[in-house]
Amino acid sequence: MGGSRNPTGEKTYKKTTSSALKGAIQLGIGYTVGNLTSKPDRDVLMQDFYVVESVFLPSEGSNLTPAHHYPDFRFKTYAPLAFRYFRELFGIKPDDYLYSICNEPLIELSNPGASGSLFYLTSDDEFIIKTVQHKEAEFLQKLLPGYYMNLNQNPRTLLPKFYGLYCIQSGGVNIRLVVMNNVLPRSVTMHYKYDLKGSTYKRRASRKEREKACPVYKDLDFQDMHEGLYFDADTYNALMKTLQRDCRVLESFKIMDYSLLLAVHVLDQSHKEGCEPGQAGGDGKRPVAQRVLYSTAMESIQGDGKAAEAHTTDDTMGGIPAKSHKEEKLLIFLGIIDILQSYRFIKKLEHSWKALVYDGGLRIRAQAWFLRQPIPQVHEHVGVPEDSNSHSFLPL
Repeated sequence: MGGSRNPTGEKTYKKTTSSALKGAIQLGIGYTVGNLTSKPDRDVLMQDFYVVESVFLPSEGSNLTPAHHYPDFRFKTYAPLAFRYFRELFGIKPDDYLYSICNEPLIELSNPGASGSLFYLTSDDEFIIKTVQHKEAEFLQKLLPGYYMNLNQNPRTLLPKFYGLYCIQSGGVNIRLVVMNNVLPRSVTMHYKYDLKGSTYKRRASRKEREKACPVYKDLDFQDMHEGLYFDADTYNALMKTLQRDCRVLESFKIMDYSLLLAVHVLDQSHKEGCEPGQAGGDGKRPVAQRVLYSTAMESIQGDGKAAEAHTTDDTMGGIPAKSHKEEKLLIFLGIIDILQSYRFIKKLEHSWKALVYDGGLRIRAQAWFLRQPIPQVHEHVGVPEDSNSHSFLPL
């Protein structure tokens, strides 16, 4: 499923070159969002979650679509009115959405992880576009009514924020895509990144992963590399409330294979390196501060809205202030990811057996194995208990 290289060295996905895929994404979304502006605003109805709109974009152009330099393709948009509502909920205006995705070339991320998906980032750091498998897209469609209800009740969430679901059909293949919020701003150097599942069974980054320029570590690596993260009491309580609430939602959807993506920016280390948060990322181009409501880590947790907004500045880029056990000042960026992973029956059995034998069978509670109950001191501690029998875990 992952990308490969063609003879010219360009990356391909399902025999489609990256440049053709990026061009089709921009043309298709440009057409469908533009077309949607002519439809009046109204309440979202149940049937809106199951609507699929389709348009054919031939390379020579048509009465409705522009000419382009890519192979002919068909562009499908799933639940357009429902996703328009989601975008409005997060303050994303149609013009801003189009500008973010279509105005500048999309940036291909080079460290996609184990899923085999391709990831593209908009140049302003606002949106991630990810290729998904058929089963994942199908699952998101089924999830939409419950997702709609949850977002209405709870826009402050660490769950993925989905802004669009699309499919590109070309050359006999289907390439499905979701547009999501970007958890990790490029303008902040992430000194550590972790994919946490709340399990210790084979949860260590591979040698190949460790050799990468920006490796993504796992649960056992976190335990080895950190003796805990410290937050002030209000922030800790807001974070716990959000994680508990989000885990209950995932449990209600019967979703069990997901991760907590956690990234750490060490402010003291960044000062030594001569760079500040908010400075340019790897391409030397500084993105503007994120405009999407509740899109930053600080805005996404269940705290005082005004307090969260006060922390979301160009200096912090919305990171959550914390400290290490060495009293280093940190910014924490986090979000729950991979909630659409398909789960085959054999995989379920395998996971249940591992959980029973190795993790005591407490899957949901183990999701937050690295989070302790508050301790009576100035800061609250987020860390790994040395003896799991001597600490009570959060009842997620």
